[in-house]
Amino acid sequence: MAADSRLHRSGCRDGSNLLANLGRCPTQPQRTARLRPDVRFRRAARVTPDEFRQNGHELIDWIADYIVGVGDRPVQATVKLGDVRAALPEHPPTSPETFEAVMADVDRVIMPGVTNWQHPKWFAYFPANNSAPSILGELLSAGLGVQGMSWVTSPACTELEALMLDWMQELLGLPAQFRSTSETGGGVIQGSASEATLVAILAARFRATSGAVNADGNTTKLVAYATAHSHSSIEKGLRIAGVGTDRFRIVPHDDKFAMRSDELEKMIAADRAVGLVPFFVASNHGTTSSGAFDPTALIGSICRKADVWLHVDGAWAGIAALASEFQWVNDGIEFADSYCTNPHKWMGVNFDCSTFWTNDRSSLLGALSILPEYLRSTAADSGAAIDYRDWQVPLGRRFRALKLWFAIRCEGIDAFQRMIRSHVAMTQELAAWVAADDRFKVVAPHPLSLICLALADGDAATDALIASANASEAGHFTRTELDGRSVMRISIGARTTTPAHVRAMWDNLRALP
Repeated sequence: MAADSRLHRSGCRDGSNLLANLGRCPTQPQRTARLRPDVRFRRAARVTPDEFRQNGHELIDWIADYIVGVGDRPVQATVKLGDVRAALPEHPPTSPETFEAVMADVDRVIMPGVTNWQHPKWFAYFPANNSAPSILGELLSAGLGVQGMSWVTSPACTELEALMLDWMQELLGLPAQFRSTSETGGGVIQGSASEATLVAILAARFRATSGAVNADGNTTKLVAYATAHSHSSIEKGLRIAGVGTDRFRIVPHDDKFAMRSDELEKMIAADRAVGLVPFFVASNHGTTSSGAFDPTALIGSICRKADVWLHVDGAWAGIAALASEFQWVNDGIEFADSYCTNPHKWMGVNFDCSTFWTNDRSSLLGALSILPEYLRSTAADSGAAIDYRDWQVPLGRRFRALKLWFAIRCEGIDAFQRMIRSHVAMTQELAAWVAADDRFKVVAPHPLSLICLALADGDAATDALIASANASEAGHFTRTELDGRSVMRISIGARTTTPAHVRAMWDNLRALP
């Protein structure tokens, strides 16, 4: 709904006076100011069920209008640093404000400062798609307000999550070793691929030290391996786990930006020879910078011989396996000790929802399970129940499985498959246009929906193009470097993007100086 209509309903036609009145519409009667302090406190503490229904209907209407009309908004935020805070009161209100006043400030202050990730001109980073059913699942999770840290604190929260990870294992064609019913494996929803990476590192650390690290915290001999194109969360996770950069080996890559397995093997052998303990390798299935795929089968064979934990990061590209013709993105995953991919990127389940599986549940639990008396239960003591608090870093956890369940049931897998296929087709068509223009060069393989290009005139020209494109109506783009070369990333993955948007984007890019 437009800000005008909401202000009209609340009796306030001039939004400019909202700031001076702490967000309240000046034409609204200030009823709470006449109440006794104790009554005012009780009124502030609870919205009535009828008010909740009315406000909820209005908010759902607003979200529905946003979803439909997101393409009419700017793709990037239109504010300067500090504008949002400056437009709001420095101090909290002393009495409750109307929902209409709050929503008026959403339109007036918040929305100009929102970067619209659902926009059809979103070509930056990777997508962060949502869908109406997943939004409703998130709403139900918030409404229930359950704490799913263990089976006993909410059995449905735990059992639905285990089922959803098994559904996703089946839909993505992942190895059976990752099912919750397997003897050694299972899956869990993490908040992000970064969290999944950290959990994998902690499990690997436990296994490599036979659990001794839990007692002595000694990580000085542990060594990890990944390419320079791995996600920054790898290095961050290692730091958190006590493995510094001097024990993080950057494995050389080939001309496709994929790990050279022969170099990995040499590095592991060299570290072993001087008494160090190789313990963790990260293999990429779709790097952020270029979409590169490491040769996981070759890497996995080396890791098994050396007894090194192999984590496969398929945060973006892994979801492509929903479409059968792209299940090659899983090649080599049978060697993985852990794997993650994000339904909150290229599927249609709103953030946060990162699916993580392991084939070594005992090491994961060994690293993260702590059971004080106040968390004990008959179910936990039996060993038959999953207590997901032991599968993650924090204790508390939301009922995130609801939004995945809602999305799969109400949208249907066909909808996600069509979206993935359309994005890949658009990207391949764009690649053909780029190849036909002498000004541009495609600088990395592009089997899915990410294309990396550069101007033939060099880095300065490419950087200028990216800056001009982001300042124009072409869309939102991100820059990266590939072996020191400036590169423009174009990620086609927003749910709302159509071939017409891609054509218009390309025409705009070509028209820029």
